[in-house]
Amino acid sequence: MHPIIIFSKMDFSQSNLFGYIEDLQELTIIERPVRRSLKTPEEIERLTVDEELSDIERAVYLLSSGQDIQGTSVVANLPVLMRQNPAETLRRVLPKIREVLHVAGVEMQLTAAVSFLTVLQEELVSIHTYSHSFLHIILQNLEHRDAGVSNAWLETLLAVIEALPKETVRHEILNPLVSKAQLSQTLQSRLVSCKIMGKLANKFEAHIIKRDILPLVKSLCQDAEYEVRTCICRQLEHIAQGIGAELTKTVVLPELVELARDEGSSVRLAAFETLVNLLDMFDADDRSQTVLPLVKSFCEKSFKADETILVSLSFHLGKLCNGLYGIFTPEQHLRFFEFYKKLSTLGLQQENGHNDNQLQVQTLEQEKKYILVRKNCAYNFPAMIVFVDPKNFHLELYSIFFCLCHDPEVPVRYTMALSFYEVAKLLNSGVYTIHKELVTLLQDESLEVLDALVGHLPEILELMTNGGENCGSENKLLSIPDLITALTTAEQRAATSLKWRTHEKLLQKYACLPHIISSDQIYYRFLHRMLTIILTNNVLPVQKAAARTLCVYLRYNRKQEQRHEVIQKLIEQLGQGKSYWNRLRFLDTCEIIMELFSKSFFCKYFFLPVLELTHDPVANVRMKLCYLLPKVKSTLRIPTDKHLLQQLELCIRKLLCQEKDKDVLTIVKRTVLELDRMEISVDAEQLEKEKQQNEGRSTNINNKIFEKKRRDSKTSSVLAKSITLSVPGSSSATSAGKEDKKSKLVRSQSFSTQALHPKYNTLDKCPNKNSATGYTSSVSGMGKDCTLSFTDDSFRTHSGGNSGNAAFPSSSSRNLYNSADQKSSGNKEIQTRKMNILLWVKMETSGIICSSH
Repeated sequence: MHPIIIFSKMDFSQSNLFGYIEDLQELTIIERPVRRSLKTPEEIERLTVDEELSDIERAVYLLSSGQDIQGTSVVANLPVLMRQNPAETLRRVLPKIREVLHVAGVEMQLTAAVSFLTVLQEELVSIHTYSHSFLHIILQNLEHRDAGVSNAWLETLLAVIEALPKETVRHEILNPLVSKAQLSQTLQSRLVSCKIMGKLANKFEAHIIKRDILPLVKSLCQDAEYEVRTCICRQLEHIAQGIGAELTKTVVLPELVELARDEGSSVRLAAFETLVNLLDMFDADDRSQTVLPLVKSFCEKSFKADETILVSLSFHLGKLCNGLYGIFTPEQHLRFFEFYKKLSTLGLQQENGHNDNQLQVQTLEQEKKYILVRKNCAYNFPAMIVFVDPKNFHLELYSIFFCLCHDPEVPVRYTMALSFYEVAKLLNSGVYTIHKELVTLLQDESLEVLDALVGHLPEILELMTNGGENCGSENKLLSIPDLITALTTAEQRAATSLKWRTHEKLLQKYACLPHIISSDQIYYRFLHRMLTIILTNNVLPVQKAAARTLCVYLRYNRKQEQRHEVIQKLIEQLGQGKSYWNRLRFLDTCEIIMELFSKSFFCKYFFLPVLELTHDPVANVRMKLCYLLPKVKSTLRIPTDKHLLQQLELCIRKLLCQEKDKDVLTIVKRTVLELDRMEISVDAEQLEKEKQQNEGRSTNINNKIFEKKRRDSKTSSVLAKSITLSVPGSSSATSAGKEDKKSKLVRSQSFSTQALHPKYNTLDKCPNKNSATGYTSSVSGMGKDCTLSFTDDSFRTHSGGNSGNAAFPSSSSRNLYNSADQKSSGNKEIQTRKMNILLWVKMETSGIICSSH
């Protein structure tokens, strides 16, 4: 048995080996065409262009002797050439393009149509030059044998018609159109003529349209080909808008009635859609006598005809019912409503009287059209609420609404989710009746449905909880628990999917919840979930959306315990997190907080944690912080946040001195310049309080100084008298002599007082400096420095005031000395010392000299 097993294994391995060889051979066969497609040296030589040629010369050369792909490249580059050198391009390149287009393939033709349209839209040449140089080329290629090329040139022409002057359009387009629209012309030519007429109807006045265009329109409405009749029928709407209501009633409406009875189903469909679009132009008689019978007949035959008619009818039914609302009898009103109900469940219900064996097997195409019909019914549901009246919603339309919201096909539920907000607005006070369907759509298995619903979710939720005066509080309270569960389920389903944009959109819309539910419900059901998303999700836009929504929740939370807990988690888990990605998200969150919260809130809780990231080991975190610093500084207010400003400046200095990463250092230097240009806002109220406190403190100090000076002056006056009496002098020193000396001392005092402004006769004491030349005292009352110097025989005062250097007049001291010599002729030294002492005491009394002891 073993040899057999071994042999079998060997055969298996050999077969595998042979299989690999065959696969390799197949790969070589696949590669052969690739090798053959490589250019030969001769072909490369043919495709090579001299590099010294200018752009214009290269374009002309490639159009003349190059291959098709090179010519197509030149045509695609035509707008660029027109921008660079319009004159040479028009003179040399455009004629070559005109020649090449006669024999060009489809790709070059399509490229030329797009390039010509780009030149027009970007206004690279004047409209006169464009009509002279480009219009003829467009008209020549308009009837290309390829339908795609013809349509491309037609789109370009229709855009050109809007910009061309009327006279140019008349001579170059309208006049040739008469011959192009004849039966003798090709089918493509007549189809092009139909579309041009629709565009010309908005270009000219009504009388010109009536004279030149309407005869051609009537002729084309009778064309033998149904394609032409269908095409001109769809242009009748534009023509009616150009000629006005009167001519529409007499000329267009009879043609539409005849086309509505046409043998071709596409013609009848075009006539029906045009009638619906022109309802506003018909009066009540035309609607009741002409339009309504046609519409009734069309609806009755629709189920027996092609499903395409049902699709169109279901799409226009809402507009049709509301347009004919005023002329419906109660019976007709009910008939159209029943017709809508039948369409809304088309393909879902079996006809009565038939069993499964009798039913025909629906084809895939039929199923697709039935789905499209129900989707159109969902699209028209708001219009049908208006048609039935919102008061009758629960009795008449709720069952249809339920079926459409629970339809097995996603496109139908998607359309209902898109129109849900319109339905809620129309129901107003009765909006609570559809809250179960809102929960159903929120929990839908398809994220496309959820994405469609989320667009107006804040408005829907607000209507659900606060909609209408008659909406009782019981209904609101009953609906909220279901909504909360549905909202959390929807977010979790979006989070586990790969459609992160839907998740991001949902998180952004959940920021409305503080206006819908209580802060406790948000705290326990949503807030911590947002923090988890920030910490665990890997998609940056989703994390930022969760961060913003979390900040909104925090903004509206009034419980300090919950607030502090969330703030602490943000700082610890994000700002101090182990992952640098979390620390980056912390900076993003702080930026949002600065946007949503007050400056004082940010400074109180987040200013210092942000600055701590200046020591972050990851350069990207420090770099992001540097970008954020200007916003951080803008939250400061002086003098309240003076200490925080010092911390900010310290962190910046550390970054400048210690940063090793060159990219971060570059941003730091740039940020420093930006910070230097910023002005910090001033807290005027706090500044006023501090000013008042300083003024009160200054007043107390001044009062104390004044009391001290008053006591010192009494003491000095007594001392002066005692000194005067104790100094020995001549017997001729009479009382009159004492009075004379006293008057001279008073005059000396007056000189010293005049050297200061009279406003500052009371001087504050301040710290003094003891120098070799005397004493230096800062006179706070004057705001200047006053230096007093004493020598053995002189006394001077130096002041920085506006009046220059103020000094005591030398004549004053000289007179004192002379008087002393006359009174005591034999003892000059004693008299000099006496006068110096008297002067010192007097100046000390006056407050000019600040004691340095």
